[in-house]
Amino acid sequence: MNISEIQAFLNENQLDGWLLYDFRGINPIAQRVAGMAEHGLTRRWFCYVPSQGEPVWLVHRIERSHFSEVVGVVKTYTGWRELHHEMGTLLSSGGQIAMEYSPHASIPYVSRVDAGTLEWIRSFGVQVVSSADLVQRIEARWTADQLAGHRESARLILRAKDLAFAWIGEQVSAGKRVTEYEAQRFLMERFDAMNLTTGHPPIVAVNANSGDPHYSPTAAKHQPIQKGDFVLIDLWAKKRTPDAVYADTTWVSYAGKTVPERYVKIFEIVREARERAVAFIREMAATGRTIYGYAVDDVARNYITEKGYGEFFLHRTGHSIGTEIHGNGVNIDNLETRDERALIPGICFSIEPGIYLSEFGVRSEIDVFLAHLGPSGVIVTTVPVQNEVLTLL
Repeated sequence: MNISEIQAFLNENQLDGWLLYDFRGINPIAQRVAGMAEHGLTRRWFCYVPSQGEPVWLVHRIERSHFSEVVGVVKTYTGWRELHHEMGTLLSSGGQIAMEYSPHASIPYVSRVDAGTLEWIRSFGVQVVSSADLVQRIEARWTADQLAGHRESARLILRAKDLAFAWIGEQVSAGKRVTEYEAQRFLMERFDAMNLTTGHPPIVAVNANSGDPHYSPTAAKHQPIQKGDFVLIDLWAKKRTPDAVYADTTWVSYAGKTVPERYVKIFEIVREARERAVAFIREMAATGRTIYGYAVDDVARNYITEKGYGEFFLHRTGHSIGTEIHGNGVNIDNLETRDERALIPGICFSIEPGIYLSEFGVRSEIDVFLAHLGPSGVIVTTVPVQNEVLTLL
């Protein structure tokens, strides 16, 4: 744990401490922050990081050996009465403490502590506040090595995308049968050859299937790709190294020589929404103003709405990216949730507006890294970006 960074945040925000808690994996944030993700623990454990002084751990006696190398004081309990007594002692000074809780579950990614545990902790006379901003600062910011690895992963997934579209075009041109599932397997083979890993196979969606944002072909359910079809590929992967972070992008194409106007029209609206969102972030960063996740979403969503397609933009504009494809930092969202967290230096997120119609859907996705607040601090890492619908023949 980065104790000094945690305590700096606690003091800056007049918080008395951060109470990390997990039971059988319900709080992966606490697991990662505390370095306990790989221990396979079966009992409740707590770690209280005060604004001053060393951390205090409260763990079950039978699992004491798993905490032999942690920083701080380790206390143990056996029964529930002892646990209650030790927790009361730990929180006897009262005050405000942060936990993985989100008022009204407004940020589900951070809403990890169950209601009963919250009730119990509050019974000791403390006020529990959300750790959402603290989690972003401690867990969502990247190191220089992670950024370098992300850029390499971005280069590779874009290369895999190029190879997949080219292969699809070759198969269609030759009159050979090719399906969404076969293209998905082609991409997975490229990932293996590039030493990349992914938590879920990429999306390859043709025609109406591209109008389903989270459609994914399977061996049993897929469609052929034929001449004249519209094809969307969404792919994400990361390096096979510890603490590697993802790269994520979506491109669209037409299996023909001249793209029909109906595809061009929708793509150009989506592309402009994407560009306006990035321009807004650049403008705000250049003047040092606070950039909120919901405000960036508003920019993209308002433009698509002005063009008459607001009801067909079915998801948030973007998500946090980290060691998981959907990270725990700020999301670019004022639809599914209202994410009022600010974009801070060191985080990465996607910008991916979309319009999903019954016949086809268009999404254009890029990754953006905020290096610092200033004119040059907003970096698009998935380059080149798509500026027109690809033709495959």
